[in-house]
Amino acid sequence: MPILYRATCALLLAALVSGCFLFRNSLRDQLLDVEMVYVDGGSFLMGDVIEGENDDALPVHEVTVAPFYLSKYEVTYAQYDAFAQATGRPLPPDDGRGRGNRAVAYVTWDDAAAFCASYGYRLPTEQEWEYAARDQGKKMMFAGTNDAEMLSRYAHADGDSAHYALPVGQRRPNALGIHDLSGNVNEWIGAYYQFYPEPGEAPTYSDLETSGIRILRGGSFGHHQTMLRTYWRAGTIHDVQTDTIGFRCAASAD
Repeated sequence: MPILYRATCALLLAALVSGCFLFRNSLRDQLLDVEMVYVDGGSFLMGDVIEGENDDALPVHEVTVAPFYLSKYEVTYAQYDAFAQATGRPLPPDDGRGRGNRAVAYVTWDDAAAFCASYGYRLPTEQEWEYAARDQGKKMMFAGTNDAEMLSRYAHADGDSAHYALPVGQRRPNALGIHDLSGNVNEWIGAYYQFYPEPGEAPTYSDLETSGIRILRGGSFGHHQTMLRTYWRAGTIHDVQTDTIGFRCAASAD
């Protein structure tokens, strides 16, 4: 290959890489900060360790989670609006309830994943989410409390909340300092396995490239407290948009 040709290709490649780097930096400059909480890794028993009755969360199985970061709050309208405006996406509806610091809703899984990626983050794995919601794998029924009568101090749920997404951080955080893991809005999950593994079997992760099904965790303002339990799982299609679904971001700590 002629030297001049190789040199020209190298310059074009360098320009392309530099252009992508500048675009990422330019995008980051237009985004609002997302506060992250460090979660130390460890092993825990994942699933319905409370009653052992939820078939979608059985069998209980041991999981090891590496250290990671999880956003302290659910992503807000203000944060998502800045991202949408910077990337040419439509703004999600707010049903006339206002935007600002309310947990964003009406966002598809794909747009949620793109939002997190713009920060160099990702959606949390299902194992990470449950591990954090249960105060690093403790036997916790809800994020922050095991007492159903105390739930209204930690979560927005049906019966003790307005029926729309509320500003983040209004209720108490769990022991890790993370708010609204139970209630307010359901949260999109990234990597997951559809069926929990039987004893001695390795888990089989769902192929996010071919499957349209995604997992939601945490329950919402419109759900009975049963669905706010830390092990409760719900599935839906990746492009659904409703007033009860939002998200938060995660990042590996290594």
